[in-house]
Amino acid sequence: MTLVLASNSASRQKILTHAGINFRAVGADVDEDTLKEKLQQEGCDHKEIAEQLALAKARDVSRDFPEDHVIGGDQLLVCDGRLFSKARNLEEARDNLKFFRGKTHQLITSLVIFRGNEEVWRITTIPELTMRNFSDEFLDDYLDRSGPDVLSSVGCYFYEGLGAQLFSHIEGDYFSILGLPLIQLMKELRQLGYLNT
Repeated sequence: MTLVLASNSASRQKILTHAGINFRAVGADVDEDTLKEKLQQEGCDHKEIAEQLALAKARDVSRDFPEDHVIGGDQLLVCDGRLFSKARNLEEARDNLKFFRGKTHQLITSLVIFRGNEEVWRITTIPELTMRNFSDEFLDDYLDRSGPDVLSSVGCYFYEGLGAQLFSHIEGDYFSILGLPLIQLMKELRQLGYLNT
């Protein structure tokens, strides 16, 4: 019995590794933007979109690992009712961060465990993060120091690093902010026999 993470996310892999969880990482072949657009057109709310994206990733990888438990995850950022995707370049990252500045946004973090052709477990958490009203000078310095790495995060930040300086207040689970609700996941992994009780 193998635990499979349906993700190439370095952040999610690091969280599991540091928690002492044995797993295999396999990237899912899911066109997230197309699926997200389709779900929006069908009238799904943001939470449903995150859950369906996580499920699609787990289901895709599960086809190659039908006897194993496959974890799929997704994280969406919503600010002022608007759904954001990862910035395509640093100029777009700057624009997004200016939009988030002084506002509270939600990180809708969904995790699904799939086995065979069946969903075994699901959780969605929604931490809320408030960015401080930072100066343009701070923003320039932040982007210079962070570089293109910020493009791999939907919020253009890594909360566990330099990105923490962007915030004045957070509510919610730290690991959910990083993209993987670890404590809740470990509880389920104990039930499934992957971790000792």
